[in-house]
Amino acid sequence: MRRSVQLHRGAEPCWDHHAAQVLSLPIVVIVHGNQDNNAKATVLWDNAFSEIERVPFVVAERVPWEKMCDTLNLKFMAEVQTTKGLLKEHYFFLAQKIFNDHSATPEDFQSRSVSWAQFNKEILPGRGFTFWQWFDGVLDLTKRCLKSYWSDRLIIGFISKQYVCKLLSTEPDGTFLLRFSDSEIGGVTIAHVIRGKDGSSQVENIQPFSAKDLSIRSLGDRIRDLRQLRNLYPNTPKDQAFGCHYNSEP
Repeated sequence: MRRSVQLHRGAEPCWDHHAAQVLSLPIVVIVHGNQDNNAKATVLWDNAFSEIERVPFVVAERVPWEKMCDTLNLKFMAEVQTTKGLLKEHYFFLAQKIFNDHSATPEDFQSRSVSWAQFNKEILPGRGFTFWQWFDGVLDLTKRCLKSYWSDRLIIGFISKQYVCKLLSTEPDGTFLLRFSDSEIGGVTIAHVIRGKDGSSQVENIQPFSAKDLSIRSLGDRIRDLRQLRNLYPNTPKDQAFGCHYNSEP
């Protein structure tokens, strides 16, 4: 860019013109609010994976999954403003989601690379949104309504419904955990086990709560309201786990 700069020569100021060039963080110009999500994905990808000494606007089409994990973790911590980042089991779930592969091991994913299309163009199987749209919804919900719960490690969050069933099916009646919804953008759901008189178990998932729901009544108070919930997985009484998040009843 070119700017006019005021210089002083002796006591008399004078104006001179100098060319100044600076690097900025990537920017995207949008014309409508519905482009915001895609713009954020573009900025994140460019900021994380571009090289300084590059041809302008050229960014890698594919990046190692491990670098993507680091990027998602840094983004999550910065956006939510928490010191509690993503864990190895979270990365495993996210890899299964973005690669649509539930047979690979965590080690298998370490050698893979992820494409821009997988990140922000391809619709997730059986859904109406991309990986980034889903992840960004989780960011927004956690930032707005769940920061303290996440920071206290009360939310597992990034875990599949199938794995939840495996974890809870052998637990006592009323054991529950919290996970981010797979079917909705920006939702958190409570999965809990119901054990029958014959000892059989059934895992149920409560309808996901959105940011709007949680602005009306907090997650802690909703958990207190649900009498069928007893222990946060694996074995912490719910009042002990969530008591400091309860609001005083009028």
